[in-house]
Formats: sequence, C-alpha cells, structure tokens
Amino acid sequence: MTTNIEKYKTDLKKLVSRADLLFLAIQYESYPDQFTEQAGDMADKIIEKLPSFKEEYQSWYSEATALIRQLLPDRLDDFRRHYEKPKSRKDISFENYRIEDCLQGLVIRTGFGEKKCGPESAIPHLRQQIAILKSVESRFHSSLFDIRQLVQADLFDSELAAATELSKKGFHRGAGAVAGVVLEKHLGQVFANHALKTRKKNPTISDFNDGLKNGGVIDTPEWRNIQRLGDIRNLCDHSKDRDPTDDEVEELIHGVGKMTKTLF
Repeated sequence: MTTNIEKYKTDLKKLVSRADLLFLAIQYESYPDQFTEQAGDMADKIIEKLPSFKEEYQSWYSEATALIRQLLPDRLDDFRRHYEKPKSRKDISFENYRIEDCLQGLVIRTGFGEKKCGPESAIPHLRQQIAILKSVESRFHSSLFDIRQLVQADLFDSELAAATELSKKGFHRGAGAVAGVVLEKHLGQVFANHALKTRKKNPTISDFNDGLKNGGVIDTPEWRNIQRLGDIRNLCDHSKDRDPTDDEVEELIHGVGKMTKTLF
C-alpha cells in the first residue's frame, strides 16, 4: 500500500514540474518580448528548455485528469471546466475563452479588426488548473487515510472491470456476484475504519449497512442505496429467483464503483 502511495506522490511531482514549464511556455508564446525582457540574462537558457504548449499540453492534461480523478475527485469537474468550451456559449469573449480554444489557435476580433481575445486568454485557466493539481499534495498530509482508501479502490476497479466484461458477454449473475464481493469487502473495510463491531462471525452486506447507519457513518438515503445494491447482488446469487436485468447489473457495478471512491 505504501509503495502505491509513493507512486502517486512521484507522479504528482512530475506533473507539477511539467505544469510549471507549460505555464512558462504559454506566457512566452503569448508575450515573447515581455517574457524575454523579464527573464534577462537567463532568457536564452530558459526558452531553450520550454516545451511547445500546443504539443505538450494534451498529454499533461490527460495524466493530470487521471490523477485528480483518483485523489481529488470533488475538483475534477472544476479542472475540466478550465479546459472545455462552455456548451452554452453563444459568442466568444475573454470571460468564456478556454484552453481548448487556445490549442486551436482561436483569435477573436471586433468588426474593426481589434483583438478581443486569443491564446493569452487561456493563461488564467491554466493557472487555476495548476493550483488544483498542486492542492492534491495537501491530501497526502491531511487525509492520508482517504488516500489509502482510494488506492484500495484502484484495486477494486480491476475487479469491477472484470464484472463489466462478464455482463457484456451475458453472464449477468457472475458479473453481479463479482460486484457484490467488492461491495462486501469495501463495506467491511469502512466498518473497520470506524472501529465498529458486530456480533456476526460472517457479517453480510445488510449487517454492515445497518451497522454503518446505526454508527452514524451513513445517512438514510445512503443506507437505502446500499440496501438496493445488496438486493440486486442477492438476485444475482440466488438462481431460484428471476434473472437480473442488464440495467440492474449495470446499476450494481456503477453503484459499487462510485461507493469505493466516496465512502471511507
């Protein structure tokens, strides 16, 4: 477990270093004269090491998105919003110009030919993306507990991926059974994390669910959601009952996947 956490730290450090270079690159490409003047005698050496923003940004964005999805999921939408063009946008201005526009080299001018916005308008958005990425570091110090759970969730992902493949091939009961095992394991870990006790030697999903609710770990809506997932799992396990539907198995797999990343 510690090795995986160290890997996340290493990946974050590399992404932050690349981000800092990308930030310098977009500044240089947008304002070459000012950048060179401010860099002074070090200008040539700095510029020589700068990547091409348009060529390097996409790979950085993909890797940073994957890391944030794992370690700071509540900020993922914010991170993406600084890249993606607003779907409701009717005209383009400095306020709604995004990094995606920058990568396309989009420049907007007035009817008189004056420049309204261009690639330099993406600089504030990149600055915000870098700030979000750097905030992941605080999770390692203030919420290492959550990080360990997310690493465990990473392992569960492979099992849920296997369940998805089984479902696609028509093995719905098998897919549901695999997802059910992941759910039971995760609830058991959450139960232990909160030092909750049960008299049952082999507690079930229902036992864990009731215990977590009684212990104040989950609220009634979450309890009902887990109960629903447990019912689908039971439907998959008992051959005497009707067969689970495609939608039910998909609901189970998706629900378990979300829970492994949000309930700790």
